[in-house]
Amino acid sequence: MRLALLALLTRSPAHGYELKQDLEKLLGAAYPQPNVGQIYVTLGRLEKSGLIEGEDVEQSGRPNKRTYRLTDAGREAVQAWFEETAEEPRVRDEFFMKLALAPQSGLADPVALINKQRRQYLNTMRDLSKLAAAEDRDNKISQLLIEGAMLHLQADLDWLERCQEELE
Repeated sequence: MRLALLALLTRSPAHGYELKQDLEKLLGAAYPQPNVGQIYVTLGRLEKSGLIEGEDVEQSGRPNKRTYRLTDAGREAVQAWFEETAEEPRVRDEFFMKLALAPQSGLADPVALINKQRRQYLNTMRDLSKLAAAEDRDNKISQLLIEGAMLHLQADLDWLERCQEELE
């Protein structure tokens, strides 16, 4: 969340609720909606670390709002983030840990675990398909997010088939 907020602040100063709305508009309904409280806590931490600066702005008849702007250090952090590659091999997968330990524990059948996980993935794919149909077609980022999630789920389903073949 912290680097995403910094990246949003590269274009102009904003307050926490604006940042929440910007994330929701950009990513659409497929991405878990950020909690405004989490955003403000993160902004406070970013300010303490010198990556952003906050300024209280007076509002007539309403409490002041705090607007944040990116510092040079914040801009450098965002730039470094964009230059890094994402480390993604999922070797620390919780489902795989369950699958590996099920025979040793005697508490779960590996094939039953696979079948249950397969149903979960298929239900999630169905939900994402509905979401894609309901999502704004002009929001290319949201559409790509949904498509990426579905492709990952398809790969996970293929991997489950492979696991089942090996464990039966």
